[in-house]
Amino acid sequence: MFLVVLQRLITEALVDIFYFPLWWFTFGLARAGKWSWSLLKSGNEWLAPSLWISNLLVPMYGQYDWEGRIISFFMRLAQIIARLFALAFWLLFCLILFFSWILWPLLMIYGIYHSLF
Repeated sequence: MFLVVLQRLITEALVDIFYFPLWWFTFGLARAGKWSWSLLKSGNEWLAPSLWISNLLVPMYGQYDWEGRIISFFMRLAQIIARLFALAFWLLFCLILFFSWILWPLLMIYGIYHSLF
């Protein structure tokens, strides 16, 4: 009984070791891409630059005189620029996370090879 269990454990460990790179670069990569995309979408929803763009010409606080319109326009323009800048950094962060998923096993192989030889 013990030999059957040991044989089964060794067989499954070897299958998992050889299946791991296939899973990592196919199904795991697709899952990491979906996760990165949802992270980018949630950052877009949180920063909401399209909402600020759609309300660019609407005066703030009901100030319909020309001074209120000018101040509202430039304040919203500054908000749009700042939010688009923050969204660009968020996109860069999501891309770094996605590409780190691809590079992680390659860096591990390089590290193991470098430490052994």
